[in-house]
Amino acid sequence: MYSPELEKELEGICMHICGCGLDEVSPRQAYRVLANMLRDRLDQSNLAFREKTAKEERKQVFYMSMEFLVGTSLYNNLFNLGLLDDVKDILKAHHLELHDVVEVEPDAGLGNGGLGRLASCYMDAATSLNYPVTGFSILYEFGIFKQRIVNGWQVEFPDNWLSDGSVWLRKREEDAVEVRFGGQVHEWFDNGHFKVVNSDYESVLAIPYDLYISGYNTDSVNRLVLWSASNPHSFDMAAFARGDYQSALHESNRAQIISKVLYPSDDHIAGKKLRLQQQYFFVSASLQSILTEHLQKYKTLDNLPDKVAIHINDTHPALCVPELMRLLLDECGLGWDEAWDLTCRTLSYTNHTLMAEALEHWPCDLFESLLPRLYSIVKEINRREMERIMEFYPGDQPKWDYMAVISNGEVRMANLCLACCHKVNGVSKLHSDILITDVFHDYYHMYESKFTNVTNGIAYRRWLGQANPKLSAYLKELIGDEYMKDAVYLEDLLRHTDDNRVMDRLAEIKYENKVRLASYIAENNGVVVDPSSMFDIQVKRLHEYKRQLLNALNILRMYNEIRDNPDKEFVPRTFVFAAKAAAGYTLAKQIIKLIVCISNLINSDPIVRDKLKVVFLEDYKVSLAEIIIPAAEISEQISNAGKEASGTSNMKLMLNGAVTLGTLDGANVEITDLVGTDNIFLFGLTTEEVNELRRRGYRPQDYVTPELRRVLNMLTSGVLGDSFDGIMYSLFNDSGWADQYMTIADFNSYADAQRTVSEVYKDKYRFNRMSLINIAKSGFFSSDRSIREYCNNIWNL
Repeated sequence: MYSPELEKELEGICMHICGCGLDEVSPRQAYRVLANMLRDRLDQSNLAFREKTAKEERKQVFYMSMEFLVGTSLYNNLFNLGLLDDVKDILKAHHLELHDVVEVEPDAGLGNGGLGRLASCYMDAATSLNYPVTGFSILYEFGIFKQRIVNGWQVEFPDNWLSDGSVWLRKREEDAVEVRFGGQVHEWFDNGHFKVVNSDYESVLAIPYDLYISGYNTDSVNRLVLWSASNPHSFDMAAFARGDYQSALHESNRAQIISKVLYPSDDHIAGKKLRLQQQYFFVSASLQSILTEHLQKYKTLDNLPDKVAIHINDTHPALCVPELMRLLLDECGLGWDEAWDLTCRTLSYTNHTLMAEALEHWPCDLFESLLPRLYSIVKEINRREMERIMEFYPGDQPKWDYMAVISNGEVRMANLCLACCHKVNGVSKLHSDILITDVFHDYYHMYESKFTNVTNGIAYRRWLGQANPKLSAYLKELIGDEYMKDAVYLEDLLRHTDDNRVMDRLAEIKYENKVRLASYIAENNGVVVDPSSMFDIQVKRLHEYKRQLLNALNILRMYNEIRDNPDKEFVPRTFVFAAKAAAGYTLAKQIIKLIVCISNLINSDPIVRDKLKVVFLEDYKVSLAEIIIPAAEISEQISNAGKEASGTSNMKLMLNGAVTLGTLDGANVEITDLVGTDNIFLFGLTTEEVNELRRRGYRPQDYVTPELRRVLNMLTSGVLGDSFDGIMYSLFNDSGWADQYMTIADFNSYADAQRTVSEVYKDKYRFNRMSLINIAKSGFFSSDRSIREYCNNIWNL
């Protein structure tokens, strides 16, 4: 029986906001009723948790990230707060289904890929473990974009998520702060005291909105503080009075553009400027609010590093370094040495990439014109850091150039973090090893104690308990429910590796999840797929180094194999892709087009389509991943070794029983260590072999076999309904960067691994045993473990 008190509460909210009772509301109205109830509860719990934290004078963490890929909130909060069954029954009593109500909610448009999803997982874990952690970011009006596939091409549309998503937000207009751009900076000494004045600047108002983060089975509630940009003088009445209506709103529109869209295209100067504005906007607003709160409580900055940890999630918030210095110097009146000491001991930095182009750098002229005071601070940081570098590496000009914070007319944000932050971590064992032996090798020798590793983790309760309730329920039957509080208990599953009844039930659950995904595919793509076929999944951001192209080329090889021998035994396979390409990333969009063309070719061929299907699902997001991942049997983690920092889709898929097919890259290395080489399908060059091949001089044409040549010819022959000359040029050209991510070099090894996958899949007990072992060993990748490591080794909580 459900709670009558909860029903009465919902009836009251319903009457207040809808003007009717629960019996009369639509699913959309019911969604708003539930969201209001939950938001108010979370608001009160957050207030109590913050008061308790303040009373105990606990150290707090402030997690700075350009994105938080939250997904949807309704089901997650009902699950965490233990209200799921009550709400289901109350809705059913009023002729509503929770599934229909949940479907109303859009994914929050606050993130794009793994970086943002990781940040959200960490907020979930920190709250579940009762750590006081506040996330800071921007309230993007349109998020990244809605992806539609039109004639095979990705087309971007605005994602107006706030129309139904704003109900979760609590606006705090009284806590708005001013952020300044541009203008003139005047610096001088007055009686030995440094003075600075910023004049003729452009002022933007940052208004905070709170999005509450619940934890599993706890009263603790943290929050994301999301800043929205506004102009303090939003309407020019004089311009309006003289009939200049556009000018009347010009200043307001110019300010608001800052929080319109996540990651505006930066292949032009206006896009670069907007990105830099966004980064400074949220960094400055956040740091101002942190220092204000700290000073109100403690009346001193001497204990700032003891009570505050500010974490820089990748280089996007790297402006924390000069902005915290500016606030301490200019607003608080500290001297340079004292301010620098506090800044270094307060800030820490996670590097998320091995890609040189992703280590942000800004043209000095743009940086100086937009942030003149910060530029003078960065110049001083660079001057002092160069003294240390020159002393440590005397006479080594090349080292000086690439280790400098400012060099070749650019401000280098990763080097800025390395010069300042007291801790720097990678996100997998391999990634951290590469940072200290290659990417940041010379910084490591200068500051060895700074560097550490925290392997990424996932919010396993969401990806198992919520996304895969049938598997979660069966695991509780087998091993109890302790694993929901501590993922290490998943290892108890290993007691059942020789029980074929368990294997059969796991297979049944997987089949039911495949049926669900097949229904989604039929409804959204008009393609009928066989749930009894092997579901081979690659879901992640579309990028060359993630090598969706390698997967696509092998599918064409399989197509040719079936066409050549239609009567030969073949393990039926359904390939599912889902990915967004950056709006300005032309080659990535061509790869999407290629996959769609392959899908059209195969799915319409009567000889092949009963053995092979290919589907590209548009608009990949968290809620779609929650349908795809539980149905996966093969997890494609096939990046070029040494390029993927960690990955997190590999962890979510492993947790749900998919077996990894991958290179020894990122967290695949740790997956292999955990499950053993018998329970993963490995292929391809290792990081050492990739580096050696590059040193020798890689020629992709040397690796083209007749089988592969036939596949490559299909890209330009017209058989796919289009010609993919751009892709062919990326693989074979005279620039010295042909096939940059060694797709051709790894093709034959990958094809052999795919043949092995098919052979193993024929033995259902062997394959399901591999699946069980992957589930059992996935507990290591809980974000609880990651957060504990951050708290113990980096944030000093």
